[in-house]
Parts: sequence; C-alpha cells; structure tokens
Amino acid sequence: MNSKLKKLIKYQFYVLLLGTLFAWTNFLVELYSWIKDISCPVGCPANSPNPFFTPCFGGAVFFTLALAFSILLKKMAKQI
Repeated sequence: MNSKLKKLIKYQFYVLLLGTLFAWTNFLVELYSWIKDISCPVGCPANSPNPFFTPCFGGAVFFTLALAFSILLKKMAKQI
C-alpha cells in the first residue's frame, strides 16, 4: 500500500481519537450537570429532559463508530 495512504489513515485515526475523547468529555459534563441538577458549563440545550437526547451524545456515538471503522481500516492496512 502507498506510504502516503498509510500516513493519511494514521492521521485520520488520531483526529477521530481526539474528536471521540472531546465528544465523550462534553457528554459526561452534561450528564454530571444533569445528575447534580446544576447549570451546564458546556452549552447544553435548554430544558433538555435527558442528556442522552442531546447532540453531544449523538456526536459521541458517531465519533466512536467512525473511530472503530478507522481502527479496522488501520488493521487492514497493516496486513497489505
């Protein structure tokens, strides 16, 4: 496999890893704020009945899925 493509896959992995960590951190801050019934410092949607219905949770899930596919792609690239 082309070395430029392997390098691109590696960069993609790290970008998705950072995005996943950022998204889950924001979601956990929302969850903590919701559990403690305090105002959310990361811009949670107003009047959200449940943090699992917020964009942060959806983004965290999709970032995690994209990271999983990136890991599979990285493993497949090593085999070639």
